[in-house]
Amino acid sequence: MRPPTSVSMLDELGRVQLSKSFIMREFLYSEVANFHGIPNIPDDPDLAIKVGMHLCEELLEPLQATFGKIVIRSALRSCEVNGFCNQQQKAKKKGYTCASNEASFAGHIWDRRDAHGHAGATACIVIPWFAERYENGEDWRALAWWIHDRLPYSQLYFFPRKAAFNISWHEHPKTSINSYVEPKGCLTKPGMPNHSGDHAGWYPGFPELD
Repeated sequence: MRPPTSVSMLDELGRVQLSKSFIMREFLYSEVANFHGIPNIPDDPDLAIKVGMHLCEELLEPLQATFGKIVIRSALRSCEVNGFCNQQQKAKKKGYTCASNEASFAGHIWDRRDAHGHAGATACIVIPWFAERYENGEDWRALAWWIHDRLPYSQLYFFPRKAAFNISWHEHPKTSINSYVEPKGCLTKPGMPNHSGDHAGWYPGFPELD
């Protein structure tokens, strides 16, 4: 697919089915792009579609089938949108939380491979089923360990509001979990003693993977 240069071409991109429940349009929305009028359109639609399909089929579909509807908070960013957002963050403008473009390749920037030539995709999501439990005192680590034990994720990064989190698919998964929620920092990564084994004690009452 060629990069969209018209409304009709962008409409066609937005209609691409990434999985049973998700289409590309859901992943193109950006508050930064919307507010500043910057097109959030991938330069390489084919790569964006490819990694988006992996993200949806292998991670988002199983989560939605198990926990019910998930909400997409932020996902694909064009290089232009991400670069602008990162500049605002460096200027300490409130509301801008983007890493550099290079750090976001094969992450929020779906249509660029990382420095090692690998492809990937990231979406920030909220699971309402868990957000309600989180508001009532559930530890964010319960969901983190549930995902770690069951799904082929690359990275998870948890945030304080509604237990939103980044979830990434990558050709060479890192299987690391980090958080801005207490306890902040790295929960697990390869080489840590807690990385392997059964973590079921963290999530009693959680549904089984559908």
